[in-house]
Amino acid sequence: MGLSGACEKETSPESHLNLVFTQLPQVLFRRSPQFPCGAPQLSRVFGLLHSCAFPASCRNGNGKNARRLGLLMRNERAGAAARASQLRVMRTGNPAPSGMGGLSKAGEPPLNQVITGDCIEEMARLPPQCADLVFADPPYNLQLRSELFRPDQSRVDGVADAWDKFASFSGYDNFTRAWLGAARRVMKPAATIFVIGTYHNIFRVGSILQDLGFWILNDIIWRKANPMPNFRGRRFTNAHETLIWAAKSAEAKGYTFNYEQLKAGNEDCQMRSDWLLPLCTGAERLKDAMGRKLHPTQKPEALLARVLLAASNPGDVVLDPFSGSGTTGAVAKKLGRSFIGIERDAVYARAAKARIAKLTQLPAGAIAAAAPRRCEPRIPFAAILEAGLLRAGEVLFDEKRRHQALVRADGTISLGGIMGSIHKIGALAQGLPACNGWIFWHAEIEGKPQPIDHLRAKLRAGLPKSLG
Repeated sequence: MGLSGACEKETSPESHLNLVFTQLPQVLFRRSPQFPCGAPQLSRVFGLLHSCAFPASCRNGNGKNARRLGLLMRNERAGAAARASQLRVMRTGNPAPSGMGGLSKAGEPPLNQVITGDCIEEMARLPPQCADLVFADPPYNLQLRSELFRPDQSRVDGVADAWDKFASFSGYDNFTRAWLGAARRVMKPAATIFVIGTYHNIFRVGSILQDLGFWILNDIIWRKANPMPNFRGRRFTNAHETLIWAAKSAEAKGYTFNYEQLKAGNEDCQMRSDWLLPLCTGAERLKDAMGRKLHPTQKPEALLARVLLAASNPGDVVLDPFSGSGTTGAVAKKLGRSFIGIERDAVYARAAKARIAKLTQLPAGAIAAAAPRRCEPRIPFAAILEAGLLRAGEVLFDEKRRHQALVRADGTISLGGIMGSIHKIGALAQGLPACNGWIFWHAEIEGKPQPIDHLRAKLRAGLPKSLG
């Protein structure tokens, strides 16, 4: 009995829902010979579902199933529309047959592989919640209407491939909803996603991310150190791309952000959301047999390295649904991460596999994740005195020696007759609501002025491993 027969018969709410959830996936995932798989047939299926008069107990009493049906219908509508629009958006060159990816043995994800196939179909084959980080560089939808030429009349080798062309904005939006929905399914609860784009697409992507329930953490500007000039002189030079970094939901907790490592590598300053990095050029750029650039939008490894170092740890799984020339997989392998790459163009996929195969992982000591400082054992200031690293009666001062505080025997300090912790008195001296006293206060340590945090680090280094 088909879905239409089910809708015509009177059935109990539970049996009705069970029939929908057993037969509908067969239709949508092409497992039943009873149903064609084209977009018109899928539209017919959803029309039948809409025409079914669900009893009140289905709509209200069984809220879990109702929500489940709503999500399934909404996601599959987007996927069907995207597949319909993509019939007009085949890549030039070498489209690969679908079904090249899938699960490894025992339902495990196909780690450290570049899968040749459509990203939406291939992500549907991955097990749920298998990725710790997603980096996506989707088609820009540049809407180029003619070729571009330099002042010397040489042609600009821009993005003119068919995979970047969509019939309409709505077609692009449907495609975006479909692949983002597929990516969200395979993200672990604490996973995050980076999506990079230009002004042509990134605002549409950001809106859809929010519509699907993602929670935007940052937008990051990649400022190109060597951008292509604006040859016509009618607009500003397009010198940047935007990355959106988002968590799976507003309730997501425990996502990876290696704050201390980024700060330490940035001259002990917080890493900002504007990154100045050059384009991919020189030996890093993959070339074809004619010496031309293989992929028009190959990203620099430095950009991917910063993304992976910021939001993943060694051993994590990084998914790239638009693998292209394989930069994400290449950087992941060097940094000790596992990766899953998906690329529908067979030429790009072969080049990515060959590129990654030549690489080796960096030494373990060069990529080992540092423990966050918040995980280090707590050291009270009084313990510094008890260890003999400072003595009561010594004077603490700030970096510019504008303020001085007296160390007291009970582990507090005093300034102008006011006593308190190193943090409270440091904030008072600056007129601020809070202060990290370990960084603000200095002392004469080994013959030179240094933050008292050096004493805390020395004391921590001497603790037993079990207390670390």
